Formats: sequence, C-alpha cells, structure tokens
Amino acid sequence: MSERDETVKDRVRQYWDGRAESYDGDSHHAVRDEAQRDAWLSVLREWVGDGEPPRRVLDLGCGTGVVSLLLAEIGHDVTGVDLSEDMLERARAKAHERDRSVAFRNGDAESISEPADAYDVATARHLVWTLPNPSAALREWRRVVRPGGRIVLIEGHWDFDEPFEGYREIRDELPLYDGRPPEELVTVLERHGLERVEYEPLMDAVLWGDDPDYEQYVVAGDVPE
Repeated sequence: MSERDETVKDRVRQYWDGRAESYDGDSHHAVRDEAQRDAWLSVLREWVGDGEPPRRVLDLGCGTGVVSLLLAEIGHDVTGVDLSEDMLERARAKAHERDRSVAFRNGDAESISEPADAYDVATARHLVWTLPNPSAALREWRRVVRPGGRIVLIEGHWDFDEPFEGYREIRDELPLYDGRPPEELVTVLERHGLERVEYEPLMDAVLWGDDPDYEQYVVAGDVPE
C-alpha cells in the first residue's frame, strides 16, 4: 500500500470512528422497525440467498453490523470486516444482544487476509465510494469468492454541493466518490471480470425509513467458474 493510500485510509478510519456512536440513529443506516427489517430481509434473500443452504458470506465495510446481522438472521455464515474498530465494537455488542453468531474483525476491504475461494458471496453496502483503490478491492473480492459465487453491492449515486465533513481533504483521492449511476457500476464490475451483472433500484421508502434523496440500488455479478 502506498503512503498516499495509507494516509487516506487513516482519514477514513478516523471519520467512521467518529461516526460510530451516532451511526445507528439514522434510519438510512440502521433498521428502526419491523417493516424496514422485513423489507431488507426480502432484498437480501433475493440477491444473496434464502439460507437454504447457508452460504459463507463476507460483509465488507460492515460498520455496526446492520447487513451482517440480517444475513445471519436469514441463516448464512457471516464474517463482517471493517476498518473502524469503534464501529466493530457496536457490531459485536448487537450480535451478542441478539444472540447471532457473526465473526466481526478489523480489516481492509482492499487487502483481505483470507485465502482464495473462502466465501460463496461478498456483500458491501455504500462502500466503494470511500475506497482509494476500488480496482484493487474488486480484485480482492473476486479472489476470496469461489468460482460461481457472487458479489452483491448496495450502492447509490449522489451529487451533493459539499463533500461530507471529514472528506473534504481526501475526496479527490477517492475515484468513486459521490457513488455512480447503476449502469456505470455495472460496466465497472464487468470490466473486472464479473458475469451476468444486473441491478435493481432500491427506492422504496420503507427500506430507508423515508424517501431516499438520491439514487439507491443493488447490483450483483457472478465470479466466473
């Protein structure tokens, strides 16, 4: 990893450590009621699988474990990885409180300490925009997902006037900052060798707690066999 990337990642880690305490207070991030929970479970069953059989899932940039815990509830064998240890502390506490068996560990989505073909599925929600080297990340995700497995990304595209607080000095170092339209991210995934790439809008207000103020979608592709 270059010195530049290391500096950017330190800034990113500091930002999300600072957001950890308040993160689950936002309905766009957390699950606040049964209707929202059921809506997300439906999306994840469709795109990841219904848990029969359970799949080995790597949830990248897992934050406070929102998606990881939903995947575990479906019945999958989940490992959550995040750069922020403060986020992971909250994820572990929620897993303990809900009696869910999820392995949460500190790690870098661009450099994964796992052997090749270790997982059936890799998932990430709103992660690619905050990576200094998304191409390296996609190569890693392909490496750790077995042939015939899937990469499933919940992503968005926004164009706010000002960068997020904490990202002003590093936004130009993040190639996918502001997210991307779904058609563009489909092309990115195909360029990195994924097959049968498809997407679906996620604009139902129930998923986010209110009407989303920017484009939201899920996009997925298969690792070649």
